[in-house]
Parts: sequence; structure tokens; C-alpha cells
Amino acid sequence: MTQRRENVVQWVYAAANDDQLAERYDEWANTYEEDLDRDFGWSGPSLAVDMALKYVPRDARVLDAGAGTGLVGQLLADRGYTELVAMDLSEGMLREARKKGVYGELHRMVMGDALGFPSDSFDAVISVGVLTVGHAPASSLDELVRVTRPGGHIVFTLRPDVFEQGGFREKQAELESAGRWKHVDVSAPVQVLPKGEPEVLHQVWVYQIR
Repeated sequence: MTQRRENVVQWVYAAANDDQLAERYDEWANTYEEDLDRDFGWSGPSLAVDMALKYVPRDARVLDAGAGTGLVGQLLADRGYTELVAMDLSEGMLREARKKGVYGELHRMVMGDALGFPSDSFDAVISVGVLTVGHAPASSLDELVRVTRPGGHIVFTLRPDVFEQGGFREKQAELESAGRWKHVDVSAPVQVLPKGEPEVLHQVWVYQIR
């Protein structure tokens, strides 16, 4: 793995398709948390969970969409959430997430594809670092809305440049105009990779399903 250590995040973002993306996450899974903390100072999970605490009750059934190694799930469990379901495209990441013992279910699914959950399956969805360059497209939001019950919330992180240029501005407005969800909250842009990529900013968005 030495050939891509200089910037593992960019190596992952450069994946050509979902299959290669899954392979790269599989390869990275064992050192993912150590690398992100040491080399990048990744703070996306804590920012998103802090926002979710304002809107999602502790007894909610929550889908961690793009769970990775379970950083978000662990933070939610530490704050009293017990009904947690993980999904990710990488089996390697899910194996690491399973070790945390905080998820009742773990599923391999791909954001942007149809998700294998019935409609209205969850009280909330949280998705951190997934709606981004080379990962889940704006169309992924349609399925997140479908699997969240009316009155439930979707919490997700999004880079401002991806919001403007990746079709998210239009998709988020489309879902609101169609009465599918309503905008509840959005954070100020925050550095989430201050050690490795200080120029990268994320915002945390919150919508409630109508």
C-alpha cells in the first residue's frame, strides 16, 4: 500500500467505478481510522452526530448510510442510540464496523442503487462523507427519502463545491418542491480534514420527511 500513502483520500476518490471504489476501501479498511485521525484529523462523524442529536430521538431506528468502519455508529451508540443499521459498499469496511458491536444489522449496498429496504423503514438516516467526489451521486437522496418514514430526518455531510457543482442543489430543491422533504437546518462550512486537506470544507444538512 506504500504506492498511495502520500494521500490515501485522493487515491480513493480517483476510483473509476463502484467496483474499484469498493476494492480500495477493502484494502484501506484495516488502517482507515488510524490514517484519517493521524494524517487528516477527520471530524465529519462528530459534527454530523452533534447535529443529529438535535433532531433524532434516542429510540429512533437509524440507518448509517455509508457506515465505513462504524465511526458514526460508535458515536451514536455512545450517546444512547441502540437501534442502528449499517450499510456500505465495502465488505472490508463492514467487517471492521461489525467489530464495534453497535449495529443490529449490517448490509452491503451501494448508494445510488435501489436500496434493499422497504419504504419507511427508518426513523432517521445519517450519511457522513459519502455524498462526495467519486462516491454517491445526488440521485442517492431519492432512496434515502424513500426508506425514511414521514416525520423522520435525514442528516448528511456535503462539501459546498459538490453541492453547487454535483447536482445536489438541484436535487435538494426538487425534493422540497415535490413535497418529499423540508429543509430543517444546515451548519456553517467547517474544516473536516484540517491536517491533510485544510481547504476541504463540509456542511451538515438536515431535512425532515413530509
